[in-house]
Amino acid sequence: MMIKTELERLADQALQAIQNANALEDLEAVRVSYLGKKSGFTEIMKSLGQIDPSERPAVGQLANQLKAKIDQELTQKKNDLEAVALSAQLKAQALDVTLPSRRPHGGSLHPITTTVRRVNAILGRLGFEVTTGPEVETEFLNFEAVNIPKDHPARDMQDTFFMGPGIVLRSQTSPVQMRAMQSQPWPVRILCPGAVYRCDSDATHSPMFHQIEGLWVDRQVSMADLKGTLDFLAKELFGSQVKIRLRPSYFPFVEPGAEVDVSCMLCGGKNPTCPVCKGTGWLEILGAGIVHPRLFEIAGYNPKDVSGFAFGMGVERIAMLLHGIPDLRLMFHGDQRFLAQFTGVFRGSE
Repeated sequence: MMIKTELERLADQALQAIQNANALEDLEAVRVSYLGKKSGFTEIMKSLGQIDPSERPAVGQLANQLKAKIDQELTQKKNDLEAVALSAQLKAQALDVTLPSRRPHGGSLHPITTTVRRVNAILGRLGFEVTTGPEVETEFLNFEAVNIPKDHPARDMQDTFFMGPGIVLRSQTSPVQMRAMQSQPWPVRILCPGAVYRCDSDATHSPMFHQIEGLWVDRQVSMADLKGTLDFLAKELFGSQVKIRLRPSYFPFVEPGAEVDVSCMLCGGKNPTCPVCKGTGWLEILGAGIVHPRLFEIAGYNPKDVSGFAFGMGVERIAMLLHGIPDLRLMFHGDQRFLAQFTGVFRGSE
């Protein structure tokens, strides 16, 4: 029974080695040494065929029992060592819960939103009220009601999205002005912000963009009232040092009409290589004019009783000037790195 004695001796050595192991690496070495392919247990099991057949079952049973005990002790010791290692790791990485937490990332309003809110707040101080309307509009209200008949060349310039017979995606927010005049008596003093749609796309144009149009209808509203309103708006937006100028221009829904420029807020017209105004000293910001009498007739007002002015601006254009944004398309990409720059920007009421 020398084999049984040898098995028991190896088992005692293995159990003692397991108890003495102080690291997972040491424990793995014990396992390989006593249960590996070249271990004493393996060699004894290979020699079972050489012993008396009558002793073979008892020896095999003992070998399996001792091997199972060694496996059990290895597993228990491994669990103990892993627990000790985890405890040491947690202790080394202990958190001081009294430390202030990291400042969480706060969302930021889109520059288009802040620009709309800013214009609304500025002109709201002059009594303008925000009015909105549908983005899917009738062809009549989008064109004929603002003095753009079917054969008018300005209609080709709109590059309109047609949704079906007589239905379009509005190409300007002017229909909101007509809806307001048709639904209420004068005086009317409104702002019409919203998305508009045209078939155009490049660094300065988008198939969907935003406008703010203003309308003031009352008795004896003049070009002087228009200029004063726009001068106030420009100074509040870009600084008290800026000036505006009105250049004669044509728009079907106003007569007379004007393009409105603001003096360059970067160089003041003194730098011939200015990257903003290109050395001209002026930047175009909107179009405006005195409301055409035809619009009053369509709205149901008597052109002899009232007069008014209207103006319209591209929100993206104003936002680009306010924030120095070089490419309009940046405002539609949804890039968090771009939007994060506007945290804390004006958050006035709508």
